[in-house]
This record gives sequence, C-alpha cells and structure tokens, in this order.
Amino acid sequence: MRTLFKKLVVGIITLEARAVLRKYRPKVVAITGSVGKTSAKDAIYEVLAAGARARKSEKSFNSEVGLPLTILGVPNAWSNPFRWLQNVVDGLFLLAFTAPYPEWLVLEVGADRPGDIRSLASWLPVDIAVITRLPEVPVHVEFFDSPEAVIEEKASLLDAVKPGGVIVLFADDPRTLALQHRLPAPDARIITFGFSPNAEVRGEHIQLVKEEGKESWPIGMRADILADGVSVPMEVLGAIGPHAFLPALAAAAVGVALGKPLGESAGALGRYDPPPGRMRLIRGLKDTLIIDDTYNASPAATEAALETLDMVSHPSDDLGITPKRRIAVLGDMLELGRHSAVEHRKVGAHAARTTDLLITIGFRARDIAQGALDAGMPDKNILQFEDAGKAGEELQNLLQAGDCILVKGSQSIRTERVVEEVMAEPNRAGDLLVRQDAEWKKR
Repeated sequence: MRTLFKKLVVGIITLEARAVLRKYRPKVVAITGSVGKTSAKDAIYEVLAAGARARKSEKSFNSEVGLPLTILGVPNAWSNPFRWLQNVVDGLFLLAFTAPYPEWLVLEVGADRPGDIRSLASWLPVDIAVITRLPEVPVHVEFFDSPEAVIEEKASLLDAVKPGGVIVLFADDPRTLALQHRLPAPDARIITFGFSPNAEVRGEHIQLVKEEGKESWPIGMRADILADGVSVPMEVLGAIGPHAFLPALAAAAVGVALGKPLGESAGALGRYDPPPGRMRLIRGLKDTLIIDDTYNASPAATEAALETLDMVSHPSDDLGITPKRRIAVLGDMLELGRHSAVEHRKVGAHAARTTDLLITIGFRARDIAQGALDAGMPDKNILQFEDAGKAGEELQNLLQAGDCILVKGSQSIRTERVVEEVMAEPNRAGDLLVRQDAEWKKR
C-alpha cells in the first residue's frame, strides 16, 4: 500500500513540476557525474544567485522524487502521508495562481538505476548541462551492465539541452571530455574546466591555506582561476584537496557561459560553503584534524581523498606542522557489484602507501584491509570493525596530538558517527555533519 501511495504521489508531483516549468519558464542548470555533483551544484548556485533569483536542489535531491520537489519548492515529506498531500496541494497552488518563482533552477541529477536520467531528460528543458568526473568504476555500477552503461546514462542528460544551450565538461577526465563529440545540437557551446592546461576555465598554483600568522592546521585551499586571459585568486575555506576546488571552477565556467566577469564570479564564490561530508575540515579531540568525507564513497573518490590525506599530513616547514600519523577510517563502498572485491583491494593498496594506521568498517571493507596487507602494511597497523560507532569509540582511545584523520564510506555505513565520536565540538554535529535530520537519526 505504501509503495502504491508513493508511486501515485511521485507521478502527481512530477506532472505538476512539468506544468510549472511550462508556466514559469525558468532557466535550468543541470549537473550530473559520478563525483562532485552536490558541491558543484552549491557553487554554481552562488554564482547565479549573485545576480538573479535562483533555487537549488536541497542537499542531494537528485532523483525522480528530488527534482520535482525542488521544482515545486516543497520539502521531502519522508514517511508522512499528510505532508505529501500538502506538497500536492502546494503544487496545484503554483499552477492555479501566479506566484513569485526563481529565474534559475540549479538541479542535481543522479542515476541509481538504468533509465533514471533518460526519463528526466525527456521532460526537463536544460539551458546549461554540467558533467563532472566519470571514473572508470563509478558508484551505482552494480545496477548497470557495465561502467560504460553508467557513463551513457549520465550522458543522456545532454539530450535535454535546448538548442543554443551550453555544455560544461570536466577537462581532466578523458571520459567526460569525450562527451564533446556527443552533442545534442550543432549549435551547442562547450566550455571545459579543470586543472588541465587545455581547460578553458582552469585552476593553477593550488596550495593549502592556513590561518594568518599562526602555526596551525590548514583551513582550506587557494588557487588562481584563469579564463579568457584573465586570472583571479580564489580561496575555498573549510574543505581540502584539489578536487575540493573543482566546484569553484565549474561555477566559474557557468559564469563564463553567461558572460559574467571572472572577478564577479570569484566574488560570489566567496559565499560558497562546501557541503558537509565532502572533504570538510573539522577540528578533532587532542589537537587533531579530521578530513570529513563521509557523504558517500566510490573507488576514485576514496583514492583522491587518500592522496589529500597524504598531502595534508606530510611534514611541511611551509605549513608549520609536523603531524604524527596519517589515519584513514574507510567503510564499505557499496553498489560496485562484481567490481567490489577488486576495487576494495585497490583502495587498500593505496592506503598502504598513504597512511600509517588503517581502520576499516563493514564486511566489504575487509578487502580494503587485505589489500593493505598484501601491499606491505603491517598487520598491527590495521583495525577492522563492523560498526561505525564502535570504530569511533576505539579511535578516540587511539588518538594522539597531531594526528590527521580521513573518514570516508558509503552512506549506509554511517561513517559520520565516527566523526561525531572524535570531533572536538560534538555539540555542533547538527551543523557540521551529514545525515543529522531526525529521519536519519532514527536509522
């Protein structure tokens, strides 16, 4: 009965969303990819909101339910049937009357199953499509015939681009860049972004940022953004790693597409706050630093996070810090299907090169531990747990001043509970961590 009710409501709000788009005719930026969609969405919103009324997908509303909710401007009702009925009524109100409506919608588009994006592309008119990284083994590949099928599903978003529209592609990934040959219309404009020398909007001279005049942990990243012969400095505070800077580059590329001066986009990005659980920097107990990347996990994103842990933790006179240990807390990476064991072991081998202490959480993550052992990591430096809460309790006992801790795992592993155990201000968990709403806390 509940499933039938959900299908009925989703069908109704989708019809309402399509009608609202036809009535109000907002411009649409749609973002997809397998890594970095939410962060890119948030950064692009800041650039657009600086000069127009804009609305973005809340959190990671990127599904057949999430997109209609964003278009209608109503919340996720979770399991409350009365709230869902209220959402339907609110949608009817938008259609029956003329209400203030955003000029721009910034929508994150995800694909959990084959046909998800293709279905949305059949009715979503897109002015600017942004595609981030498409790694060799993407998340959700378990439900597709092959990694190539996932890429093709993501690429189907291009079919929704309107004539004369813009396609923004991540230049550092050959799989993403190859989509420039899959144009929906000959008059579509392509803009590329990244750190590649050939990117039209690119980042250069990336470095860590620390508090002025203090010998302390880093607090963010700094780089120069270049486009059309103009270069402007840009800082992203609160997150770490070169890939934490990519959302700003994607947003700057959207600004270029709209003819915005680069300095104006950089100024707007000063309000960009990296979303929780995406390489966020959080102070830990005993004068430690946590790199909180707990939103989700895929092989490519986990390896990039491990590289960042190594970079941040490496003793540096320039930073004025000499960390004692690099600690990685890694949970299961889900929805990898037949690629699961191999990819977990690859991550383990990567961890053996970039960490001093490895903690794994979950059944599948045992292969991370095995991969680290096979790569030469001492057995005494590897701890394995089945539960995130217990792993966090043990980590709290092991911490030493100067440790830098990366925490990452797929969302159902709930690795944010590890961060809550070892963060210096657990009373701020509701503001700083992912999945803190009441519905998630029940799970």
